[in-house]
Amino acid sequence: MRLKSGIFVSALLRRAQVEGAFGVVARRGSEEAGAVFVKVTPLDGTAALYGPAPQSAFDEDDPGDRKFCMLVPPGRPEAEADARMAKEIRFDPDLYLVAIEDRAGRHFLDLVTP
Repeated sequence: MRLKSGIFVSALLRRAQVEGAFGVVARRGSEEAGAVFVKVTPLDGTAALYGPAPQSAFDEDDPGDRKFCMLVPPGRPEAEADARMAKEIRFDPDLYLVAIEDRAGRHFLDLVTP
């Protein structure tokens, strides 16, 4: 069973805080099942953006885990991540956007490899 989006976001923010990063909910989505996107900025004008992995990346035996894929790679201008998020919000207005500021660029997510 998958955690509700609100609980997952709270846990992600707590994990970032414990590791010394700063995180906020930049956009609150559906508490039950809103998609979660994470924008990571290392405070140098660049950003990375991570979003939900496609269904094909999930294991049939363990479909409950939240997995993420890279939508905008680290080191790209922050405006590129913002533009991609604007498109995602038009497509799904019930999504969460978590913004993490971390000088090391850590995302604290489980990523899938393409």
